[in-house]
Amino acid sequence: MNLKSTKMSENKSEIKAYLVGSGIASLSAACYLIRDGGLKGENIIIFDESEKFGGSLDAGGNPKDGYSMRGGRMFEEKFNCTYDLLSFIPSISNPNKSAKEELMEFHQEFFWNDKARLVAGGEIVDVANLGFQEKDRLDLVKLCITPEKLLENKTITDCFHPHFFESNFWFIWCTTFAFEPWHSAIEFKRYCLRFTHLFSTIDTMAGIYRTQYNQFDSIVRPVVKWLKEKGVKLEMGAEVKDISVKITDKEKVAEKIIYTKNGADLEIILDPNDLLFVTNGTMTANSTTGSKNTAPVLETHKLGSTWKLWQKLAAKTVDFGNPAPFCSDISKTKWESFTVTAKDPAFFNLLEAFSGSEAGKGGLITIKDSNWLLTVVLNHQPHYYEQPKDVWVWWGYGLFPDKVGNFVKKKMSECTGDEILTEVLSHLRFTEHVDHLLATSITIPVMMPYITSQFMPRTGTDRPKVIPSGARNLAFIGQYAEIDDDVVFTVEYSVRTAQTAVFGLLNLDKKVSPFFKGQYDPSILFAALKMLHRK
Repeated sequence: MNLKSTKMSENKSEIKAYLVGSGIASLSAACYLIRDGGLKGENIIIFDESEKFGGSLDAGGNPKDGYSMRGGRMFEEKFNCTYDLLSFIPSISNPNKSAKEELMEFHQEFFWNDKARLVAGGEIVDVANLGFQEKDRLDLVKLCITPEKLLENKTITDCFHPHFFESNFWFIWCTTFAFEPWHSAIEFKRYCLRFTHLFSTIDTMAGIYRTQYNQFDSIVRPVVKWLKEKGVKLEMGAEVKDISVKITDKEKVAEKIIYTKNGADLEIILDPNDLLFVTNGTMTANSTTGSKNTAPVLETHKLGSTWKLWQKLAAKTVDFGNPAPFCSDISKTKWESFTVTAKDPAFFNLLEAFSGSEAGKGGLITIKDSNWLLTVVLNHQPHYYEQPKDVWVWWGYGLFPDKVGNFVKKKMSECTGDEILTEVLSHLRFTEHVDHLLATSITIPVMMPYITSQFMPRTGTDRPKVIPSGARNLAFIGQYAEIDDDVVFTVEYSVRTAQTAVFGLLNLDKKVSPFFKGQYDPSILFAALKMLHRK
């Protein structure tokens, strides 16, 4: 916690705040600066190099050319920071209802009860048995009690026998959260502890919550509307190139923002009481989009501006972290997603009949024997707020885009949208419907070079603390700032960093929303262990 001057505490409404990046971390921080910090909206500026706000919580397109979204975040009952944020944001569909109320009401009607979590050979796999050997259980327990210091730079494969990665548990867990064997043992451990209370429903995914629409429509649009009504300015197409920071033995003070907009080099001199929040790194940097007839091109020749900014800041002091572990090996941080826009409900009808669940209630379906390790999901329709009633949208992804398909003999990364759809349909044995579904569907694939970069093996200092040691007016927020025990690749993590940064820099007498630690609840532990021993 940083101590602020009496002058700052008495004149918070005159403080100016600048936020780099327009993802959910920055948007949340802006909300808390206004609601809890007492800042005026017109004194808050959000910078983003893109022309579109929302960061990784994106969704766009139209029914004619096809919709596209890079991903979709899942929620659960204990996302206390996220629900605190959404509790004072009006929903997109009803200004008299909060976004939290909309989400909770939607969950009551469309809760997941997955009856086809894994599929192989065109048949539903019985996941009543998670496929554990006793050594797998012992290894999992051992990992969970090992101090993080002893797991630095270790991978998941360093901690388990090869058999573990053939278990039904691994296929369910890795495709629910997008883990791959070479990812960080620390992050895997954190997930196991953070979501211990979800172990007992891992096969049905009953503990998973989803927003009524995609997260851009259900969260980003309502939050941005609220901020704009408060006077917050979004400076789009503005790339922050560097930040001048005065560093002494006692403190670190951000003094100047250097950025470009419309080809012009600009700068902002910061008052000592001004605040700066930096989103360092982004999982969706350099994403590229394909089409029905083209494959996305993997971007490897440049690094996103947020990564470059972090590199410059990290060079100033070790307290600002080390981005190298996260953005230096695209082969281990990339995978590919795809969004399908259909002109009729044929695929929905087929998959609902196959899985035994209606759209919005079935959860994820992972094709266990897919070389690409494909996972698909039928979302409740409409999945876009303005989506026409005669259009259907569903989504999927593959964790291994560099492998050759089982049916389409090409790497997923080299496939067009139609070829990816063909592979999915072939695995599900919908082959007699391929021609019709290709003719009535637009499949848009997206390659994401850094999508799981936050999972890469690391040390305890590679991610900077939200408020680095001695920082007076500078904080890091988002997926690459360090929050002890919590798990990255979640909206909850970003919002928690926002709360931590705002409450800390302003020295507010307010606690960050409580962190749920179900691993200390005997009843939750018993239910989890019972599930892991189920045969």
